Amino acid sequence: MRLIILSTVISLALLSCENNRFAKESEGHRYNGTYTGDNLNRVAFPIGGIGAGMFCLDGNGAFSHMSVRHKPDVFNTPFMFAALSVKGVENGAKILEGPVQDWKIFGSPNTGNGSSLFGVPRYNNADFEARFPFGEVNLTDDDMPVDVTITGWSPFVPTDADNSSLPVGGLEYTFTNTSSKDLEAMFAFNSENFMRVTRPSEWGGVPVGKDSIGAVPNGFVLDQSCFPDNPEYKGDFAIFTDDPEVVVDHCWFRGGWFDARTVLWKHMENVEPRQSPVTKGASGASIFVPFKLKAGEKKTVKVYMVWYVPHSDLRVGWSPEDSALKAQAKTVSCEPGSDCCSPASSLNYEPWYDSKFDDVRDVASYWLTNYSDLRKKSQLFSETFYGSDVPDEVLEAVSANLTILKSPTVLRQKDGRLWAWEGCHDLGGCCYGSCTHVWNYAQAISHLFPSLERSLRETEFHEDQSTAGHQTFRANLPIRPTGHGFYAASDGQLGGIMKMYREWRISGDTEWLRSLWPQVKTSLDYCIRDWDPRHTGALEEPHHNTYDIEFWGPDGMCTSFYVGALTAAVEMGKALNDEVPLYKELLNKGLNRMNTDLYNGEYFFQEVQWTGLDAPNPVEASKISMGGAYSPEALKILEQEGPKYQYGNGCISDGVLGFWLSK
Repeated sequence: MRLIILSTVISLALLSCENNRFAKESEGHRYNGTYTGDNLNRVAFPIGGIGAGMFCLDGNGAFSHMSVRHKPDVFNTPFMFAALSVKGVENGAKILEGPVQDWKIFGSPNTGNGSSLFGVPRYNNADFEARFPFGEVNLTDDDMPVDVTITGWSPFVPTDADNSSLPVGGLEYTFTNTSSKDLEAMFAFNSENFMRVTRPSEWGGVPVGKDSIGAVPNGFVLDQSCFPDNPEYKGDFAIFTDDPEVVVDHCWFRGGWFDARTVLWKHMENVEPRQSPVTKGASGASIFVPFKLKAGEKKTVKVYMVWYVPHSDLRVGWSPEDSALKAQAKTVSCEPGSDCCSPASSLNYEPWYDSKFDDVRDVASYWLTNYSDLRKKSQLFSETFYGSDVPDEVLEAVSANLTILKSPTVLRQKDGRLWAWEGCHDLGGCCYGSCTHVWNYAQAISHLFPSLERSLRETEFHEDQSTAGHQTFRANLPIRPTGHGFYAASDGQLGGIMKMYREWRISGDTEWLRSLWPQVKTSLDYCIRDWDPRHTGALEEPHHNTYDIEFWGPDGMCTSFYVGALTAAVEMGKALNDEVPLYKELLNKGLNRMNTDLYNGEYFFQEVQWTGLDAPNPVEASKISMGGAYSPEALKILEQEGPKYQYGNGCISDGVLGFWLSK
């Protein structure tokens, strides 16, 4: 494991962080150091599995970003909190959070008209430390004889993709008696039913479908049932503990306005656990753990979090087969004993964990049984990673970006294959399809979870590639054959060939390579035929790329991908006893052109060319751009100077004007 981790760190160690050192330290935070004060305001540590959704432990101990329905929900800050009360201590009941972050007071949609407990006492001091996949909050208060440490985590075990994809999280509350006296106290974890699906209304929201609060051993389940023709409404979130002294309140006080919250806090102040059975009409539930602490003694209460949302309304992209699939879906199927009756569920994304577990209670049982083992393995990763002698600023950069794997950016569909957005908006994914020329630069998955990375290659060379070798650089969701009416991305498609070589070397699975080798050659042959038809060793014809435009003429960036792909293909051919003489010839030509024609002694550059190509001269052709017809002023530049914006300051300025010519 140590070698796997360090290979990932080293592969990212070229990150240049020196320019930020002074700015970072001047803000009062060292790389990999403890966050305090204003630096806590935007700390949100993701907890969840790869492709399973997440919630965040904030820097002050609160919860936010509740995104367990297969979509980002950045400003979802549910009414969910932990609290501690100490008997005989004035102001001895406090929420286990530090001061409220400014963005929640002034920016959260859930702060007004009594919907929060911001005025209830909480700990005065908080700090936060990240040791991925563990986040730790420390709480102290002069009024309280008990210091508190909150450790939030979820499994992250390199090479164990399944256990690292669980829809689970762990919260460990450790209490330390800092006084010289024995103490009697009570811990509580409380939550409203935030799984309820609501529609907007004048008064905030109207619940849709059936919802309830159910029971699991030593805890409760926040439930939302299906609604006819809306299987995606179904969702459960279980919260429980393994403490033998637990008392469960399955139904908060039922009254008007905010009576339930008032009564709940009265029980905290009086150090009185409230117990009630599962009852119709419950709005929230709590677990209470009474305990005693001798002077200097510690106690840890574990809170287990589990969710299960088996369906979604996510269907992204287009396929020639989509119309036929919808026509075949006229037969309505129902899940036994539920209202999940809709043909849509089989057409939309469904998560990997739905193929492994029957329901939320099944996940809860697995999480409870395997908690200690998975924590030990995740701790080994963390200690090995942070024990590296790689510079602190690099470790922080790498660990911060590893958290993306726990965010809604990444999904894992029912057959286990990975799929990803380019990033996240507040309420949805941004730029779909495991975009090849964006995910080219990710290194962590291939080294830490190689089976998941191989699944990306399988999608690229199967569903996303035509018989002619054209690859669509955005995969559909659910993963299915896609259309081929748009450009292939030169850097994305050539990068995929290099990544095939990488995945083969990491896995050592030559039979896996052999199974995809025909498609790999077809892909490379397409690249040669479309972008280097004269076999010069460089991409000369207009080639689409990560800047969402076409480069005209050979450039150092995309031609380096070409040379890399040719190198990878030659090496893979050797292993499979396939000589591939054309690839060797073009490789030698490409290396020569890169080192002579495209290098000025200091920089690699682009040699702009728009005449003498197979592609029509853009000045004389259809005169269209990404946004439609060229404006008169753009057309004037085009006619006078050709693709002027191909020159500019590097490649980035090319985005000013794109040349979108159909072939």
